Amino acid sequence: MNRFIKTQPHWALTLLAILLVSFYWFVWAEDRYVSRATVVLESPQIASPEISFSSILSGNSGDSDLLLLREYLLSVDMLKQVQEQLDFRDHYSQHGDFFARLRDRDAPIETLHEYYLKRVNIEMDEYAGVLNIEVQAYTPEFANEMTQLLLDAGEKHMNDMGNRLAEEQVVFLERQVNRLSERMKEARAALLAYQNEKGLVSPTHTVESLNQVVAGLEGELARLKAKQQALASYQSPRSSEMQRIKSEISALRDQIGRERDRLAQATGDSLNRVSSEYQTLELQAQFAQETYSSALSALENTRIEAARKLKQVSVLQSPLMPEYSTKPDRLYNSTVFALIAIFLAFILSMLVLIIKEHRD
Repeated sequence: MNRFIKTQPHWALTLLAILLVSFYWFVWAEDRYVSRATVVLESPQIASPEISFSSILSGNSGDSDLLLLREYLLSVDMLKQVQEQLDFRDHYSQHGDFFARLRDRDAPIETLHEYYLKRVNIEMDEYAGVLNIEVQAYTPEFANEMTQLLLDAGEKHMNDMGNRLAEEQVVFLERQVNRLSERMKEARAALLAYQNEKGLVSPTHTVESLNQVVAGLEGELARLKAKQQALASYQSPRSSEMQRIKSEISALRDQIGRERDRLAQATGDSLNRVSSEYQTLELQAQFAQETYSSALSALENTRIEAARKLKQVSVLQSPLMPEYSTKPDRLYNSTVFALIAIFLAFILSMLVLIIKEHRD
């Protein structure tokens, strides 16, 4: 034995290391209980309207939501909740062997978070679209309670995120709706005041009516001119009939001139100017009303989208109350260490042989 140690010290050290590590894993290492849960995120199945305002609440896919949930469950904020409700420091500092326990109960949050990540494992199954949660603790009760806390806190966090975003968008849209409502009222009031000022309900229709009147008068004028020409062929220009027709023609021309002056004139309140100003006010009122209607529709659709964005953590496998310990993996850890140690010792042995051959 002594000769083997002297001639092959690296193999002796390797064997000793394997024995010590195996002793640690099989005898010294304290049992850890594992509580598992499998969850999926679901949203309420609310029919979305044809015209959607979903771009405001542009949501990610289900996988992205699961990744957000995973990052939160592994965050320092989540650790603080676990510490506050279950006293994480106390449990992991009072249990476990020297290498596995939390050696400093008052460790800074950075060190505590590193230890937390060793005891909490959360993986996403992209194919199934689920989140697998695994918590290791030194008592089955603590492992189960901590897993349940992760589920409850995760669901609350996802809903709070969705609610906060939805509330911000709804409040923003409500302010826009109120502002557009005031603008619509002002536009309608301006239109009504203009109608009252000009004494016309619809200047556009009045212009159309005057155009019809002018067209009728011009038709009558053309008829009288034709009649005048016919009479001139056999009557004297001073005859009573010719004088009457001339008077009627002159009266029609005056009337047509006055009506045209009402429709268009360089200065004053001509109907074409009144109609143009009225149409401008009417378009402004219509635009304000359409904008207000769009904002109302957007507000309602945003409320519906807010309901659809709420996330519910649906449990596919409830947090397991472990009945026996499954960690650490004693045989696996010992075997892996033994294989690595033997492999390194073999490499070292080969190097020693090569060096000896070169010396010889």
